Amino acid sequence: MFEEQQDAMAYVRKYGCPDMFIIVTTNPNWKEITDHLLEGQHPHDRPDLLVRVFRLKLKQTVHALKNGCLGSVDAWLYNIEFQKRGLPHAHILLWMSRDSKIHPCMIDAAVSAEIPDKNQDPELFTIVTSHIVHGPCGALNPNAPGMKDAKFSKQFPKPFVKDTEMGKDSYPKYQR
Repeated sequence: MFEEQQDAMAYVRKYGCPDMFIIVTTNPNWKEITDHLLEGQHPHDRPDLLVRVFRLKLKQTVHALKNGCLGSVDAWLYNIEFQKRGLPHAHILLWMSRDSKIHPCMIDAAVSAEIPDKNQDPELFTIVTSHIVHGPCGALNPNAPGMKDAKFSKQFPKPFVKDTEMGKDSYPKYQR
């Protein structure tokens, strides 16, 4: 872990702060996993399959990133970690070429912090509400992840802003 940290800091010294931070997580309901389970098996019964499919999808993602799906990349690195539930996920850092740097007006084309309209895009609505939106926290659930001493620990709730803007800390404040 220390060596990975040192590698990342060497990149920062050479290229500056990364332009993008991408997380790739394992979804135990991926078709490539569920199609290979025996009757009565659950994805967590097959950690070998979970990891193999994750690695293949990560390899495809890194290949697409290196080949410019988000623009020209000067440098990149990633590390793989295992979540508390045992599922692997990867943190990817990208340093974009000068002509591919992200500007606030470009963020909204790739990122949305709003729940999609159920009538306009029912499939996307289902994906977002079942995989991204989590249960109650705050006074309704003081022991929820992200809560510390019955308070939000990760700068939530996020403020509502009319237009996406880059914060002083370089984190975007998404339109919501």
